[in-house]
Amino acid sequence: MMIQIEPDTDIPIYTQLTNQIIEGIARGHIKPGDSLPSVRSFAADLGVNMHTVNKSYHELEKKGIIQIVPKSGAVIIKHEGIDDVTYQKLKEDVKPHIAEAMVFGMTEEDIQQLVKSIIVELKEKN
Repeated sequence: MMIQIEPDTDIPIYTQLTNQIIEGIARGHIKPGDSLPSVRSFAADLGVNMHTVNKSYHELEKKGIIQIVPKSGAVIIKHEGIDDVTYQKLKEDVKPHIAEAMVFGMTEEDIQQLVKSIIVELKEKN
């Protein structure tokens, strides 16, 4: 998995890292049961502060995507489905983006096509 940090963006580095790890899992580049690199080594590889990687890992843990095992590292959790709490959280996270798209004039069909194109992109083997 290739992580690309964009230092000249308004998106915090820990958020960029979190999003790219999630995308790596969605694409199948990282599988349930896989371990992420140690905070120290990942930070060194990326050229970022280890607290940045640590914050990203804790965000992933809070989302239920990884389990942090002290002295062992971070492991990707296998999910069989989605619970109601996670569904509602995702809905609330996506809602402002859909509202913004509607403000810019996108129709329901446009938004559905956008979502479909993102799913296709994530399923592509890279």
